[in-house]
Amino acid sequence: MEHNKPSHCCSMSRNDVELIDDHAPQEQKFEEIVLSEKVETTNEQIYIPGGSFFMGTKDKEGYPEDGEGPVRKVTVDPFYMDAHTVTNAEFQDFVKATDYITESERFGWSFVFYQFVSNQTKRKVKQVVRQTPWWLVVHGASWKHPEGPDSSIANKMEHPVVHVSWNDARAYCEWAGKRLPTEAEWELAARGGLEHKKFPWGDELTPNGEHHCNVWQGEFPKTNTKEDGYKGTAPAESFPPNQYGLYNVVGNVWEWCSDWFAKRVRDRGGRINPKGPKSGRFRVMRGGSYLCHHSYCNRYRVAARSKNTPDSASGNIGFRCVSDV
Repeated sequence: MEHNKPSHCCSMSRNDVELIDDHAPQEQKFEEIVLSEKVETTNEQIYIPGGSFFMGTKDKEGYPEDGEGPVRKVTVDPFYMDAHTVTNAEFQDFVKATDYITESERFGWSFVFYQFVSNQTKRKVKQVVRQTPWWLVVHGASWKHPEGPDSSIANKMEHPVVHVSWNDARAYCEWAGKRLPTEAEWELAARGGLEHKKFPWGDELTPNGEHHCNVWQGEFPKTNTKEDGYKGTAPAESFPPNQYGLYNVVGNVWEWCSDWFAKRVRDRGGRINPKGPKSGRFRVMRGGSYLCHHSYCNRYRVAARSKNTPDSASGNIGFRCVSDV
């Protein structure tokens, strides 16, 4: 497996875009959807016992340039974690209560995977990431319009909210009286008590031929055979949970962590309740997404990590919250 490929299949940063031509994007007028009626959702917080665990990996399928290794023992205090990622319904409650405007809405655009954009919207796209043309800069894309201005979340209220930046996620957490997990907390919880395993359920991606997460099947980025049942996001409580009762900790959507990103372990705050560097340019993301594929971005392993700027967002980035004991 090659390890020198970029992670742009996973997510994109706002500073990666460029114009296709010299013309500015056409202004798009679209009707703002009316927020749906309140949907009752339950996102039970699971008690995570904490303790010491082996963080990172030396697996040959890992990405050393991402700082996945070396394997080291890390200790984390107990905490509570959301059973699943924050859903559209839950984020809608936040917006209704606070009139919050996400950064994608303020910027006026976000990244959308090309297969999800309607032909009408695609004709108006004027910006793209040249090295990864499957990511389109779609004006009007936001958490309410995840695939462009002519799309809706009406039938996706139980799906993870997407097109949320790290700053948006933190604002939600503050409103909810919670916080984002540290990277160490996230990995401890994702492992579900298993040691040195590749996935939350073991080392085999599809044990007994059964899918346990939402990732890409087929030839990336052309053909997704949807063998796991989904092309884009899956409902937040899809597939069997790990041994702690956490759903979709790998695949589906990337999850923001509180830490600034650092490649070197010694820069991440020690081995007891590490909280990452004191400053940085990028924030940590964990878990991979529905676009991850073993041929290009094998980052749906529990030890895999990625990064993005705090103001960036796309159609495959979400988050879940934690609380202190």
